[in-house]
Amino acid sequence: MCKMCNHSGSAEDAHNGRRAAAAAWAAAVLGLDEVHPEPVSGDASFRRYFRIHDNGHSMVLMDAPPEKENSAPFIDIANRLRSARLNAPEILHFDLEQGFGLLEDFGDTLYRELINEDSVDALLPELLGVLEGMARRVATAGLPDYNADLLQAELDLFKDWYLAVHRQRPFRNGEEETWNDVCAHLIDSALEQPQVFVHKDFHSCNLLQTPRGPGIIDFQDGVRGPLSYDFVSLAWDRYIAWPREKLDGWMHETHSLLPTQCSLADWVRYCDLMGLQRNLKIVGIFARLKYRDGKNGYLEMIPRFYRYLLEVLARYPEFIAFRRLLEQPECEP
Repeated sequence: MCKMCNHSGSAEDAHNGRRAAAAAWAAAVLGLDEVHPEPVSGDASFRRYFRIHDNGHSMVLMDAPPEKENSAPFIDIANRLRSARLNAPEILHFDLEQGFGLLEDFGDTLYRELINEDSVDALLPELLGVLEGMARRVATAGLPDYNADLLQAELDLFKDWYLAVHRQRPFRNGEEETWNDVCAHLIDSALEQPQVFVHKDFHSCNLLQTPRGPGIIDFQDGVRGPLSYDFVSLAWDRYIAWPREKLDGWMHETHSLLPTQCSLADWVRYCDLMGLQRNLKIVGIFARLKYRDGKNGYLEMIPRFYRYLLEVLARYPEFIAFRRLLEQPECEP
């Protein structure tokens, strides 16, 4: 996610201190007198990225404060992806104690900038190929399970941060029962699916075009979980809302490409319900980023994901009560 936040003076001083320390570490590792980090990006976490140069060769300098970010999963999953012949950045050096790393530079060409209505049919097959590689070839032994407790905790972000805090609209009367029923359907659907490697944030801002094909980044939260999850992350995009005809076509294509082990109708339902779980979580996270973390820019993205919720809920009669709740003016963004 693009970084949008306000810093206090002390926080800015801390960031500048980390940047100087990271630069000194990188220079020592590379045997240079000094390096000059150029900001590349930040995200919704505490990680920051810089580009540095050594004799015309560029690298990415990662700053992940160890008291805020555990970088061991990043290293582990990068190795899993590369072992599966997928294009994750090579880790050139890493100091877990200090939270500094030097990574292969994938450049700046995000698929977010490339994918549009005219280009998607040409670009999507290689991204679906990455999905297939992750599902079929990435080892999952030892990864956290995307289990019922985690799925429920993510769903509760919508209830606790979007409805109760942002809209100041807690559940009333029998609405808690309606919510619990929705959650049970979504969790059961997720756990019924084949369980494979899940990136957890597989979308156009975490994919870069490189000479070796799509480069995968921001994978440190990877888990063993539902097969449909990464597909719906890509398909229900934060920047482009695809017509249902496109989504149906892609679900038909991925049903044959991925190890779905179910009928096409069941696969479509898995995707739709997984999309509901993910998009409820995203709306909740965007509200939390504002009210807990002071990052205001994410609120403007809520309406798109809210529309995704209403569009999919309307396709399933068992969710009619929940859809009517979300359609109330006091609940809408």
